[in-house]
Amino acid sequence: MALEALAARLENAEVDVTAEPQALADNRRVRGLISFRDPAGNRLEVFYGAEVDDTPFEPGRSISGFRTGPLGLGHAVLTVENIDAVMPFYVDLLGFGLSDYMQKPFRAYFFHINARHHSLALIETGKNGMHHLMVELFSLDDVGQCYDVALSQKDRVSVTLGRHTNDLMTSFYAKTPSSFMVECGWGGREIDPQAWRPFEMQDGPSLWGHERVWLPPADREVAREMRMRAAASGLRAPVQVMEGNYKLMPGTCPWWDGVSNRAD
Repeated sequence: MALEALAARLENAEVDVTAEPQALADNRRVRGLISFRDPAGNRLEVFYGAEVDDTPFEPGRSISGFRTGPLGLGHAVLTVENIDAVMPFYVDLLGFGLSDYMQKPFRAYFFHINARHHSLALIETGKNGMHHLMVELFSLDDVGQCYDVALSQKDRVSVTLGRHTNDLMTSFYAKTPSSFMVECGWGGREIDPQAWRPFEMQDGPSLWGHERVWLPPADREVAREMRMRAAASGLRAPVQVMEGNYKLMPGTCPWWDGVSNRAD
C-alpha cells in the first residue's frame, strides 16, 4: 500500500509517524491516515480511501464553483524560519518538484506535485506558521464579487486585487478569524511536471496590484518598485482560460495585432 510505503520512507529518515486511530479516520471520512510533522513543526496528515459524497456541493452564496479535481484543493503557503532547512523534507521525502523561486522582496520557493503550478510554497519570514490557503474559482467574476464582499468589511483585505507573475493567478487575499489568509483566485497556470525546469524569478511576485499590507514598509516599497519596472518593460502574460470560459474577439488594432504576432 502506498500509505505504508510512505510511512516506512519517513521512518527511515527518522521522522516520527503516527498511525491514527480509526475513530479519527472516520471523522475525516477516510479509510486510513497517518500523521507526522515537518522540520518547522507543522502537523501533516496523509490518507487514502476518501469518502465521495453523491450529492453536489452547495455553496453558501451563488458562485460558479471551485477548480479542484486532479489539481487538488488549491495551494498552501507556509512561513518558515529558514527555507533551506525545510525544503529537502518536501522535495526529497514527499516528492514535490521545485517550480521557481525568488529572493526579493522576500525569499519564497514554490513547489508542484501535479499540473498545478504550485500546490505548496515556503516564505522565509523568520518564524514558522501558516501564511495563506488559496482556492481557485471557475469564473473571474466570482473573484470580483468576492472582492466586493471583502471590501465591505473593515480591514478584511490584506492583499489587494492583482496578478501573479509565476502562476498567472488573478486574486486577492482576505484575513480570516485565524492567523492566516485565504487567497481567492482565478486563471491559474498549469505546467508539465516532467518537462518543467525551475528558475529564479527576477520580476517580483506580481505583474500588477497585490499591494501587501502584511509586508514591512521597506519591503512593500521594494515590491511596488518591482511592479513599476515590470509595467515599464511591458511585461505581459497570456490569460489562462478553460473551454467555455472565454469568447474570442476579432483583432481591431493593427498595432496590437503586430505585437501579438511578434510575441508568437
